[in-house]
Amino acid sequence: MDALSHLLRGVGADGAFVLRSSLRAPWAMRIADEAPVSVIAPIRGHAWILPADGAPVLLHQGEVAVVRGPRHYGVADDPASPPQVRIDPGQVCVPLLDAPAVGAQAMAEVGVRTWGNAPDGPDATLLLVGTYESRSTLGQRLLANLPELVVASREEVPAVLVDELAAQAARDEPGQDVVLDRLLDLVLVAVLRWWFAERGPAGPNWYRAHGDPVIGRALRLMQDDPAGAWTVGGLAERTGLSRAAFARRFRELVGEPPMTFLTGWRLALAADLLKEPTSTVGAVARRVGYSTPYAFSTAFTRAHHLSPQRYRARELSR
Repeated sequence: MDALSHLLRGVGADGAFVLRSSLRAPWAMRIADEAPVSVIAPIRGHAWILPADGAPVLLHQGEVAVVRGPRHYGVADDPASPPQVRIDPGQVCVPLLDAPAVGAQAMAEVGVRTWGNAPDGPDATLLLVGTYESRSTLGQRLLANLPELVVASREEVPAVLVDELAAQAARDEPGQDVVLDRLLDLVLVAVLRWWFAERGPAGPNWYRAHGDPVIGRALRLMQDDPAGAWTVGGLAERTGLSRAAFARRFRELVGEPPMTFLTGWRLALAADLLKEPTSTVGAVARRVGYSTPYAFSTAFTRAHHLSPQRYRARELSR
């Protein structure tokens, strides 16, 4: 499995919030849900994305925006439209007292997974919104490389994916949440693969390193088997380089030594495993390559500033 696949598994939807918004101008929303990442796609009409900083961005029909949290932003029919509602964490919709009284209709449920100020119809803007609410530590390693707003043109994301996600969002059948999660993942993957490929030499080190036949193989070996007893010499042997040449090439491409990368990967994976209700510290330690819970606890506390026990208790209480 390649590096991007591993990291995308950390981002993957699990009970994501998928909604269609049917809207008639004027309309505007302040998004304060602090979600790690959201996908916004106009199925009909257009929308303005209003970042926390920077100029408004017009999103045309057929384009797909990926917005990285947790900072707040706006979505509107026009940058000048005052927001009628605020979307808080948990997708709680709060009407704003200063919402315009003239010309704007109240936001409400208008269909299956369809919400807005107008029934779905040819004269209403239709937005598809998918919000990832889970916070994976592995996923954060991927999202940290993204700007707060990425917009993919209609040529970069297959329209069939977006259209099918929009169609499925309006249906209520057995297993529908799983269908929506997987379709949302496909849309997100399409945008991210395009964006990282477009960066070329300016892309993140780990993405460029994956394309190297030697270092890419080493990355896959460590990520596929994080509990393996990896050493610089062992990785060099598996990739056909001398120890010195391998260590030098790895650091040049990835930006850190092989064992530093491996430790970071193991502890990020451990942070996600500790969120599983049935996991134990000892079991997690073994799964990420630590021979004793004490050695694992020391390394984890150094990286996350909390012991594994306290980290696990905090995450499970949320």
